[in-house]
Amino acid sequence: MSIIFLIALVVLLIISGWKVFEKAGHPGWASIVPIYNMIIMCRIAKKPEWWVILMFIPLVNYVVGIWIINRMVKGFGKSEGFTIGMIFLGFIFYPILAFGDADYDGNRLD
Repeated sequence: MSIIFLIALVVLLIISGWKVFEKAGHPGWASIVPIYNMIIMCRIAKKPEWWVILMFIPLVNYVVGIWIINRMVKGFGKSEGFTIGMIFLGFIFYPILAFGDADYDGNRLD
């Protein structure tokens, strides 16, 4: 029974990631391609693509990852509280971002 729940959760997160990328104006399929999805996340967060390299450095990757998540969330008009939710309860907050009424506006990040 738990394997079915786990598969359902993974499918939900894949669909949510796909939808978030599409809402931000990028192809949804990019969310399931390793490393390329990090490049697109940098674009959504309006950070340089070379930041992907920083995500491979231990400990630095936590800071950069949280920073990118925070910028992405702000692009959707959400607050730092939502960022904390994305970090600790991503399986709940990612679908909220994907299927909720939040629209991406990159101008919020300028």
